Amino acid sequence: MKIYLVGGAVRDRLLNYPYHEQDWVVVGATPEQLIKKGYRPVGKDFPVFLHPDSHEEFALARTERKTAPGYKGFVFHTDTSVTLEEDLRRRDLTINAIAQDDNGQLTDPYNGQGDIAQKQLRHVSDAFSEDPVRILRIARFLARFHHLGFRVATETLRLASSMVDAGETKHLVAERVWQETAKALREQDPQYYFIFLQHCGALTDVFTEVNRELFDQCVNNLTQVSKKTDSPIERFCSFCYALDAQAIKSMCSRLGTPKEFSDLATLTKQYSQTILSTVNRDQYGAGLSSEDDTVGKIDSFLKATSAIRKQDRFKQLLKLVIWLQSKSEKGLEYSFWLTLLERYREVDPQRWILEGYTGAALGLEIHRERIERIQAYIESDLS
Repeated sequence: MKIYLVGGAVRDRLLNYPYHEQDWVVVGATPEQLIKKGYRPVGKDFPVFLHPDSHEEFALARTERKTAPGYKGFVFHTDTSVTLEEDLRRRDLTINAIAQDDNGQLTDPYNGQGDIAQKQLRHVSDAFSEDPVRILRIARFLARFHHLGFRVATETLRLASSMVDAGETKHLVAERVWQETAKALREQDPQYYFIFLQHCGALTDVFTEVNRELFDQCVNNLTQVSKKTDSPIERFCSFCYALDAQAIKSMCSRLGTPKEFSDLATLTKQYSQTILSTVNRDQYGAGLSSEDDTVGKIDSFLKATSAIRKQDRFKQLLKLVIWLQSKSEKGLEYSFWLTLLERYREVDPQRWILEGYTGAALGLEIHRERIERIQAYIESDLS
């Protein structure tokens, strides 16, 4: 039995790039041998085991055979006769098909080190075409390593395009699409994830709501906001911003995005004009009457966005709109809303409860005082 470090950890060590996980492959062993040593089996489709102490994943060396469309259409074969080279051959990219033994010796049968030197993302073999998830993975690796000068090899782009033409990407399931997208949104240049999908023709299958006319704006928005934040939720919302509200809801529902992603993306689209157009010193310079509808709209906006209860999300909403409109957080819009929220929060319901108000009457008093605070801020502080 021999154990090798494989995949991303080996690649990133060679690149002097930070990594947080290690994966291992075990050659010449049986499941029973690993279990006897205390490893815990966790794999459903093929034997993967957790180390008894480190809890890192150890997979038996395996080969695979395509039996049906999509990424689930495989039969895996594990046996003590499966070699390390055979296991590495089933991997997606040459830079991910390098193994290292416990003496630091590298096994690199598919010239992954050469492609690292040449900054190439290249498929290991034609078996790449059997799994459409690999198109998403190569897009994600481009998002991770583009800033280091990596590009997709011409033959690999050609192969990915042929997979799209063959209809393989139509078999991608939403769960896997979102898993890879969420990872890509955390990478150095997430826009290249979408750019590669566009180049190979997969975008319309994966993100059907993003048509050709909207694509450039979606990518430009994502690029702009990614310079400001590494938050995947804020980056996702920026990518969605060029879509209409219904398209955003449709895409989030179809992909099964977490609720916080879909909620913030929808709010950003719905209230961007409210955030920007409400703040106008010329309008406020003459003061507003208590009957002016702007005060009511501000109150409605703060309620609709749960600004008090979800202050962090409200601040994200403000920042996103300001970034997307190429404005500064030091500008009037950001300070206006933060100050206004603070005044709004200062209304203490306990005061009215102590005076005996309950139910609807209590709600009316709280509402009245909040309206007064909005009015006072606009008329006194901003005039």
